[in-house]
Amino acid sequence: MASTSTSKRSVDRSTPDLPPPTEPFDIDVALERVEAAVAPYPAAAMFALREAGHTSVFEQLVACMLSIRTRDEVSLPVALRLFARARTPQQLLDLDESTLLEAIQGTSFPGQKAPQLRRIAQRAVDEFGGDLPCDDAVLQSLPGVGPKCAHLTLGVACNVATISVDIHVHRVTNRWGYIAARTPEQTMVALERILPQRHWIEINRLLVPFGKHICTGPRPRCSTCPLLPMCPRIGVTSHR
Repeated sequence: MASTSTSKRSVDRSTPDLPPPTEPFDIDVALERVEAAVAPYPAAAMFALREAGHTSVFEQLVACMLSIRTRDEVSLPVALRLFARARTPQQLLDLDESTLLEAIQGTSFPGQKAPQLRRIAQRAVDEFGGDLPCDDAVLQSLPGVGPKCAHLTLGVACNVATISVDIHVHRVTNRWGYIAARTPEQTMVALERILPQRHWIEINRLLVPFGKHICTGPRPRCSTCPLLPMCPRIGVTSHR
């Protein structure tokens, strides 16, 4: 198992009550421990939808767009409510504007997302016969779709090795000292350089619940975290 240069970075001295790392940071071991740690918690929304049978590129892309600036606890039931009425591009186009807007209420900026979803559905029907392709350039050319949603869709719906970075992936990997990046976009680039490709899809599946429930933004649960022996806790100023 390959370790990184994390061990060269010092422990944040604002957490002197916690012991310094005694193990070198190893991404394979870290993700194994994260897998066990997040088992009791709900799966990340996109992966939960996949488990529920919503596996098409269109469904996954729509669900990701609904999740933008919206917590999984809200976006997941909204996606399920929409898919109860429309699971394909044509079915979405068959909804009138007020019905579509009603279906996605609860997500952030529904008035902006509804016309974007309609335009995506129209292009899917007009250009791709109703089935969006597993193609990064095509997905990112669609209204409102950026790298995060395109990559997550490709990973979950198509099993294409891509890295999707949200705030949890960004925060946790930098807190580990595995990379050092200022923005999620920079984190994605850094992870593409260092993270073994076998983890590219799984990093989002694992670190979203890990970041929500254990390695939280304010006051992470460092004292009971299974990664404590190897984590340098970069930037942590308060913990539980």
